[in-house]
Amino acid sequence: MTQLMQKELDRLKKQLLTLSAVVEEGVQQATRALEKNDVPLAQKVISTDEKINQMEVELEEECLKVLALHQPVAIDLRYIIAVMKINNDLERIGDLASNIAERSVALAAGPRIAAPFDYLGMAGKAQAMLKGSLDCLVQMDTRLAHKVLELDDEIDQQHKDNFSLIKQEILAHPENLEPLSQYLTVSRHLERIADLATNIAEDVYYMIEGEIVRHVKSWGK
Repeated sequence: MTQLMQKELDRLKKQLLTLSAVVEEGVQQATRALEKNDVPLAQKVISTDEKINQMEVELEEECLKVLALHQPVAIDLRYIIAVMKINNDLERIGDLASNIAERSVALAAGPRIAAPFDYLGMAGKAQAMLKGSLDCLVQMDTRLAHKVLELDDEIDQQHKDNFSLIKQEILAHPENLEPLSQYLTVSRHLERIADLATNIAEDVYYMIEGEIVRHVKSWGK
């Protein structure tokens, strides 16, 4: 690898880590806005989404430029492919954080009811998965990628349980249909954030090992 090529790859990693920090903060702030009924904070998360979109486009353009100019092969090619995929997943997580913030604003507009499930616990797991996937990127450690996968099944099951709980609450209190529907959407978004964190861990695994493990649940065991 040439020195110039290494500089290009280092710059890509720096851009990716900057984006990941903004996205991770957005998820944390969206959860806090929901917990504290903080509309200004929720609006801040929503407004940051455009910044995340722009950062995603700029990083993709840089990846394409490196591919065109240097025509990398082997591990360097895998690295750039993984960066492009992780970049896309981070942008989608940013969208989901913005959507959770929008649900917070909607809930604040009417009478507040208690959530029928532990959304803070679920959000904590989703955030732990996101942090774990980004840590395995920074440390290039496949063991951390495995740990992320272990939490995914827990959040999938929790979302299914949440659906049942909310359905029961709607039947018992149909007058609360609107806020309960908002909470169900929050659950779905958190479950999706966990899925995307798993995608990132899988992409890091591919980056390191050169093996595609998507859809292979046994890879983390």
